This record gives sequence, structure tokens and C-alpha cells, in this order.
Amino acid sequence: MTSKEHGSEKASAVMPRDVSSKVGPFDRFATKAADFVSRAPFFFFCVLLVLVWAPSFLFFPIDTWQLIINTTTTIITFLMVALLQNTQSRNDAAIQHKLNALASGLADLMEHVAKEDEQAHRDLDERREELRRAVGLEEDESA
Repeated sequence: MTSKEHGSEKASAVMPRDVSSKVGPFDRFATKAADFVSRAPFFFFCVLLVLVWAPSFLFFPIDTWQLIINTTTTIITFLMVALLQNTQSRNDAAIQHKLNALASGLADLMEHVAKEDEQAHRDLDERREELRRAVGLEEDESA
């Protein structure tokens, strides 16, 4: 089912069957990293890092003391943002593909029901076309 079949000139929405199941090495790494940092052990590691850092002001000048934690947290944050954004983007795309499949199936069901009942045909025609236009809506709307 393509957009041209629905009277639209836009490219059709990507369906789950059209998505490659291959996941690259970076994507696998990003997924594992996201799983790791979302669990309690990583949180406790961060708390432990702060607890170890806090009394270090006794051994270092104040500038060095602040530089240590600022540099460490900045590097960790920078890397985690990149990894988590990769995982979130792939998750968003997967959800959109599933929604496309559901909307397409619902539009097909509505078309089938409409063929069996003339009154339902008139009632469902407009709603079916609106649903089919909505399948590619994420490309039209800004976030």
C-alpha cells in the first residue's frame, strides 16, 4: 500500500516489513550502554564518585578540587547524551513504524467494511482517507 494508491503524491510511510533488522556495532553498543546507565548500579557508582570526590578538598586546592568533578561529569554527560540520543531515535522510529502498520491495517479494515455496507461506505470514506493522510503526518509536523 503506497501513498499513490491513496491519492497522495508524498512518499509512502515506512512500514515495519520494510525496516532492516540489521543493527550496526555502534547501535548495539549504544543500546547496551543505555541499558547499563539506566540501572541502579550505575546510579550508585555516580553517588560513590561524588562521595569519594567530596572530601578530596582536604588534599587539593579549591580550583583543582572543582576541576576534577566538573571535568569528570562533563565528559560522562557528553558521552551519555550521544549514546542515549542514538537509542531514543531508534526507539522513536520503531514506534512510528508500528503506528504506520496499525493505521494502514485499520484503513484496510475500514475499506473492507465499507464495501459490505453502502451506508458504512459513505460514513467511512472520509475517515479512511483522513487516517491514510495521518500515516505520514510526522513528516509534516515540527517537533
